[in-house]
Amino acid sequence: MVNLTSSERLSVSSLREQAHRMIRTAVVTGEIRPGRIYSALQLAAQLGVSVTPVREAMLELVREGLLEPVRNRGYRVVELADADIAEIYEIRELLEVPALIRVAGRVPAAEEPRLRALVATMQRAADDGDLPTFLEADRDFHLTLLALAGNRRLVEMVGLLRDQTRLYGAGQLAHGGGLRDSADQHAGLLDALLAGDGERARDLMHEHLVYTHDVLTPDS
Repeated sequence: MVNLTSSERLSVSSLREQAHRMIRTAVVTGEIRPGRIYSALQLAAQLGVSVTPVREAMLELVREGLLEPVRNRGYRVVELADADIAEIYEIRELLEVPALIRVAGRVPAAEEPRLRALVATMQRAADDGDLPTFLEADRDFHLTLLALAGNRRLVEMVGLLRDQTRLYGAGQLAHGGGLRDSADQHAGLLDALLAGDGERARDLMHEHLVYTHDVLTPDS
């Protein structure tokens, strides 16, 4: 058995977390393309790190439903049918809308500047066509709000569901003003929550989910 010092264990863990974050972002933004097979060795070379943390990161992404293993070859992005995406959005509506109704009027004052900063980041990224920055701020915004409902498992479940669908239609959002429309929807949702208007927040979240679902599945 290999004995690692605490600093070495921390280093390996940190590399795995960084590799996981970078590969997940590449999957969600489409840089890692559906249909192509990627090996841990290939991605490790691109990231400039050893194979072990990259392989562990890819196995974690398999557990999260973003990648699937291809025997003796590597990994590829899991492709979803329109029916799969519809199921995920139905689950998201069942989970997120009631949670945000509970959050309405209960957003701590200390959280408001960070949430407004995330909206501003989305708006700037939308105007610049910066999809990775937009998606990261979008994810942080929604999961921060859900965390205020006080259910850690809810946050984890929604985070995984969001990641599984974000690689579909993310490119479409970046064209035709879709990113800016989405960013502005977040601004309205935050205003409703801060004002304690649960009904308005419910309606806006429903409309936001319908909008993004329609972008992801334009032919359904």
